[in-house]
Amino acid sequence: MKNTEAKKMLLTLFPFLRWISDVKHTWKDDLFAGLTGAVVVLPQGVAFSMIAGMPPEYGLYTAMIPAVIAALFGSSKHLISGPTTAISLVIFASISKMAEPTTSHYIELTLLLTLMTGVFQFILGAARLGGLINFVSHSVVIGFTTGAAILIASSQLKHLFGLQYKNAAHFTDNIVLLIKNVHDFNPYSLMTAGVTLVIVLFVRKVRPKWPSMLFAMVGGAALAASMGWQAKGVKVVGALPSAVPHFAMPHFSMDAISALSGPAMAIAMLGLMEAVSIARSVALKSGQKIDGNQEFIGQGLSNFVGSLFSSYASSGSFTRSGVNYSAGAKSPFAAIFAAAWLMAILTFVVSYAAYLPISAMAAVILVVAYNLVDFHHIKTTFKLSKQDAGVMGVTFLATLFLELEFAIYVGALLSIGLYLNKTAQPKVLPRVPEVHSRQLVTDPFLPQCPQMGLIMIDGDLYFAAMSHVEENIARIQSFAPSQHKLLIICSSINEIDLTGVETLVHMVEEYRRNNKDIYFCGIKPQMLKLMERSGAVEEIGHDHIFDSKEQAIMTLVESLQTGICAECPHRVFWECDAKKATAKSTAKEKSFGLPQNGLLQS
Repeated sequence: MKNTEAKKMLLTLFPFLRWISDVKHTWKDDLFAGLTGAVVVLPQGVAFSMIAGMPPEYGLYTAMIPAVIAALFGSSKHLISGPTTAISLVIFASISKMAEPTTSHYIELTLLLTLMTGVFQFILGAARLGGLINFVSHSVVIGFTTGAAILIASSQLKHLFGLQYKNAAHFTDNIVLLIKNVHDFNPYSLMTAGVTLVIVLFVRKVRPKWPSMLFAMVGGAALAASMGWQAKGVKVVGALPSAVPHFAMPHFSMDAISALSGPAMAIAMLGLMEAVSIARSVALKSGQKIDGNQEFIGQGLSNFVGSLFSSYASSGSFTRSGVNYSAGAKSPFAAIFAAAWLMAILTFVVSYAAYLPISAMAAVILVVAYNLVDFHHIKTTFKLSKQDAGVMGVTFLATLFLELEFAIYVGALLSIGLYLNKTAQPKVLPRVPEVHSRQLVTDPFLPQCPQMGLIMIDGDLYFAAMSHVEENIARIQSFAPSQHKLLIICSSINEIDLTGVETLVHMVEEYRRNNKDIYFCGIKPQMLKLMERSGAVEEIGHDHIFDSKEQAIMTLVESLQTGICAECPHRVFWECDAKKATAKSTAKEKSFGLPQNGLLQS
C-alpha cells in the first residue's frame, strides 16, 4: 500500500516518468519530428521576438528551454511551447510604456514579468484550478486574437516601408504616424518585403507542408544582399549573440513587481488558454486525454525556469504543435529533440542571420497576423449566436482601444457574466396534462385545475436565481388565484445551495399564511440531502414531498374539495373522473335523505 502511494506521488511530481521508458521505441519518430519543428520555429522565433520588442535571439531562446520544461511536466504528448504572437504583443504593450524596446532595462523587466507569469500559472495548477479556463469562451479568444492581428499588422507597417519612427501605444496612432511619414518610404525595403510576401504565398500554395516562412526570409535576404540594398537603407538584423541561452536571475524590485502584477496575471491566463485549448484540439485527433491542471503546472514551470535562461513568456504554439503531430511525433521527447536541433542549427548558421532584412521579417509577420484571424468562425458566430457575437465584438474593440492586458479580462468577465445571467434565470413553467397522452406540457390553451397548479423549475437553484424563481412563481399564480395547492416539479433541478433551500422554506411559510400550500416532487438525492441536513424537510413536512409526480398528483387530487370538482367543467387529471363520480354519488345520497357515509340507519 505504501509503495503504491509513493509511486503515485512520484508520478504526480514527475509526470515524465509515465512515458520516458517508451522513448526507446519512439525516438526515431520523435527525432525527425523535432527536426521539422526546429526548422519551423527558426523564422517564427525571430519574428515573434520583434513583436515582443526583444532582440531576435530571445525568441529563439524561448523556443528552447520552455519547450523542454513544458514537455517534461505537462500532460500532452504533442504540445510544443515557445513564443506566440498574442503573448509577444501583450509583452510589448505592457513593457514598452516602462522602457525602450530591446534595451537592457526592457529585457530585465520582460524576464521578471515572465517569472511572475510562471509563478501565477504554477499556483493555479497546484490549486487544481484548471477548470477556470472552461469559463472563458472561444469567442473571447477569437475576439482577442483578431484585435491582436490588427495591432501586430499596424506595428509592422513602418518596417515594411522602411520608415524610422517610434511606434505609438495604440494602433490608430500608428496609422496616423504612417500616413504622416509615408512620403519618406524606402522603395528597396518595400520591394524586399514584397518579394518575401510573394514567396510565402507561392510556397504555401505549391508546397503547403514546406516551411514557407523560412524560404521567404531566405529569399528576401538573398535578394537584398545580392542587390546591395543594405547600402541603400534596407536595415538588417545584424549579428546574433551565442545560440546557447545563459543563466541569469531576473532583477527584482517592489516597484517593478507592483507594476507588472496586472500584465503578469493577464499573460498567465492568456498563455493557459492558448496551451490548454491547443493541447485539447490536438488530443481530439490523437485520442489522448489532457489533464488541465497538469498543463497549468507544466506551463508555469516552463515560464519560471525559462525566465532564468533568457526566455520571455511562452505558451503552446498551434503551428508547431500541429506540425509536431503531423510529422509523426509519438512522445513529448519530440519537443526536447526540437530544442536540441534548434541549438545545433543556430550554432552553425547563426552568422547568416546578420543579413536578414527587417522588412522581410515584417512581411512574414503580416502573414502571421492574417493567419490569426479566424474568418470562418467569425462568420459562423455572427450568423448563429448574437450573444457570442457580442462577446467577440466587445473583446475585439477592447483589444484595440484599451490596455491590452485588460482586454482579456473584459472579454472573460463579459463571457462569465452572460453565463451567470443565464444560469440565474432558470425556466419556471406552468404545466398541465396534455389531453390525449396525459404528458405534462406548457400550453396556455389547455384548461387548468381551479384548485391545484403545477409548476416545473428547469435549472439550478442558487443565491443568484432565487429572486427570479420567486417572482415567476408569483406571476404564474396570479393568473389562477383560486388554486390553493401548488405542486413544484423538481426533476430538472440538479443543484441547490443554502439560499435556495431557505427561499423554498420561506415560500412554503408564506403560502400557508395565506391558507395555501406548496408540495414538491422529483427531488434528486443530492438536493434532498441538503434539505434534510438544513432542517427544511421537517419545516416543509415529509407528507409534502413526493418521489414522483404521478404519486403526488394522485394523492393531491384526492384531497381536493369534491364540491368544486363537481362544478368544474374540465377533466384536467385522470383522477378527475373519480372525483366527479364521488361528487355525483354524494349528491344522490343527499337527495334520498341517506346518511353521507352511505350506510342505512337502524
